[in-house]
Amino acid sequence: MEGRSLDYVIIAVYLIGIAVFGIISGGKQRTLKDYYLGSKVVPWWAICFSIVAAETSTLTFISIPGLSYLANLNFLQVTFGYLLGRIVVAVLFLPAYYKGELKTAYTFLETRFGSKTRNYASIVFLFTRTAADGVRLYATAIPLKLLLNIDYPVAIIIIALVSLIYTYTGGLKAVIWTDVLQMFIYILGAFLAGFSILNLLPDGWNSVVFAASEGDKFQIFNSGFSVTISEFFKTPYTLIGGLLGGAFLSMASHGTDQLIVQRLLAAKNLVESKKAIVGSGMIVIIQFALFLVLGVMLYAYYGKINIRPDEIFPNFIIHVLPPGISGIIIAGLFAAAMSTLAGSMSSLSSSAMMDLYQPVFGNRGNELFISRIITVFWAGTLVVSALFFMHTTSAVVELALSISSFTYGGLLGTFLLGLLIKRVNQVHALVGFTLGILVMVFFISFKLVAWTWFTIIGVAVTLLSGYLTSLIKKETIRDYK
Repeated sequence: MEGRSLDYVIIAVYLIGIAVFGIISGGKQRTLKDYYLGSKVVPWWAICFSIVAAETSTLTFISIPGLSYLANLNFLQVTFGYLLGRIVVAVLFLPAYYKGELKTAYTFLETRFGSKTRNYASIVFLFTRTAADGVRLYATAIPLKLLLNIDYPVAIIIIALVSLIYTYTGGLKAVIWTDVLQMFIYILGAFLAGFSILNLLPDGWNSVVFAASEGDKFQIFNSGFSVTISEFFKTPYTLIGGLLGGAFLSMASHGTDQLIVQRLLAAKNLVESKKAIVGSGMIVIIQFALFLVLGVMLYAYYGKINIRPDEIFPNFIIHVLPPGISGIIIAGLFAAAMSTLAGSMSSLSSSAMMDLYQPVFGNRGNELFISRIITVFWAGTLVVSALFFMHTTSAVVELALSISSFTYGGLLGTFLLGLLIKRVNQVHALVGFTLGILVMVFFISFKLVAWTWFTIIGVAVTLLSGYLTSLIKKETIRDYK
């Protein structure tokens, strides 16, 4: 594109600068505790911001404004559920995690059930995270391809390589501190986009209010009681579906997914970890409100046009905003993506190393070197995954959510079995875990309910089948104290 030289400079400076910042902030890595747990010296507020950045991908940055552009603010109901789910994680999960010397989320499952459950959960996490974040990496490459007029594989490799540089050298500490910086960069990008829209509208914010009133865009709550039962469960953003769906999804993603749990285990103590997780829930509500209002503002600017909701914000960035402003916002897009991508590389590496490698090969004195090699391996795997999804015809946000939902219900249900039902042992847990995943494959494949109900159903199936199996097949119970 002509006239975009300033954007190219801004993006290049950002990519180089974030890599250098990550290397410096990570410091020296001498042990696996340094590399994967940040030496447990990271302050809670940095972990809090890092959690928000890690769960905010390019899909969030692009698709959430598209939701309110197309409909209204009903998605905020889900974010209230996110906060409720994190409170449960703080009260129920974290105390159990801090009872022992946990290195990953799945160490708890070995302590409670046995090594097979830990290995099973770790492998499920590795496959799910690789697929879901492959989609996210591909989505991030879209604006870079459009701006630089390069091929998708080249764009994908550039983004992955920059993320790998500081993850490889600085470990989790580098990931967390770059997350903190990148969160403020993409929030700045969202504000700049909002101010730009207001300046383009004839009457500023009043134009937004007028357009929103006509389209009922500011509606937050939807009881969903005006539809049939079948339609109720197929409508994602009802009050009950949003609160429960958001809560269970957040319990799964923030209580059992190594991407987030790794950060929580890097806190100095249990109290700091609780502050980080609950604080992130409060920030996420504000952040999603910002993205959703941005979508309403885009509606006020464009009106109804024939374009996919996911494309409305990128289209505005590239075709409407002046050079410089668009460069900063695209840098914000990359910030949202790289925070998730770097965290994914680190969490995949830590789970593979500490859940699968060490229990088999033990400590040989070269674990830090091997860990870095494993990090490179997972970076390459994410690139391959992104290339695989490059030819998909599905909406990327729906695809990523569906991939995560296949296993979140079974994973969360297995953790809850261990925490809540003492009579359940490893065999019962594995049966429940497997059935939870299989039922979710069925529900998602045939689109029987909206995505907000996926995790709840998976948890219910896992808990019920695990408990019933314990009644039928009684064995020695491994008690967790």
